[in-house]
Amino acid sequence: MLNMKHRQILSTALILVMAFLLGQGAARVKGHFSQETLRASAEGNWGLSFQEDGEPPAANATYEELAQYDAYYAENTDEKVLYLTFDAGYENGNTPAILKALKKHNVSATFFVVGTYLDENADLIKQMISKGHTVGNHTWHHKDMSQISTVETFSEEMDYVEQKYEEIAGKPMTKYYRPPQGKYNKANLKMAQDRGYKTFFWSLAYVDWYQDDQPTHEEAFEKLLGRVHPGAIVLLHSTSSTNAEILDELLTKWEEMGYTFKTLDEL
Repeated sequence: MLNMKHRQILSTALILVMAFLLGQGAARVKGHFSQETLRASAEGNWGLSFQEDGEPPAANATYEELAQYDAYYAENTDEKVLYLTFDAGYENGNTPAILKALKKHNVSATFFVVGTYLDENADLIKQMISKGHTVGNHTWHHKDMSQISTVETFSEEMDYVEQKYEEIAGKPMTKYYRPPQGKYNKANLKMAQDRGYKTFFWSLAYVDWYQDDQPTHEEAFEKLLGRVHPGAIVLLHSTSSTNAEILDELLTKWEEMGYTFKTLDEL
């Protein structure tokens, strides 16, 4: 039986071991995900861990892993280039200001749209096309695509958007796909690839989609200037009034930092 002295020694040792283990865990979280953590979360929700300002974030999957499926989240480069994309689930009046800012800076973006957006905003789609932007596929219903297991159901979500776009534009849709909410699995990526699609996630975004809780200009600049990095695929939501208000200034600031803009065609 342990005496009091031995119990105290054992207790102290256990505390030191726990402190060490917790410290190691905290350091790992503060720095970056371990490879095991990345693999464990590599399907389901697209996720990023921002480590250091100006540097690419750690992501759920590597460039090489995604490339097997013609999928991308950034360009692996030291060149100060950005790829600007917008997700458009519905229209609330902010897109015209966004298009105006893009035209002023001669920036071509990609707008990932859902089926109802095409149904209700044909004129805006035509404006996007006429101004040199690309319209991509964000699915018909904006479902959790990781829960879709059949090629038939997956194709239905993609086909309607393609068909409606062609009715409006008079030409086939560029086969660029963004999974709604970033939810995916490898089977989905393969289904998209087999249909001729390239899948685009992102490496720079911020919480801009809550219409009733929009970030301030200062909060937006803090995230979008601090986390920008060479080769970033930037995701912004066209529904955000903050994005519409700051985009001209944001593009100016990125340009002053030495960044130029390319289209996803060039990735």
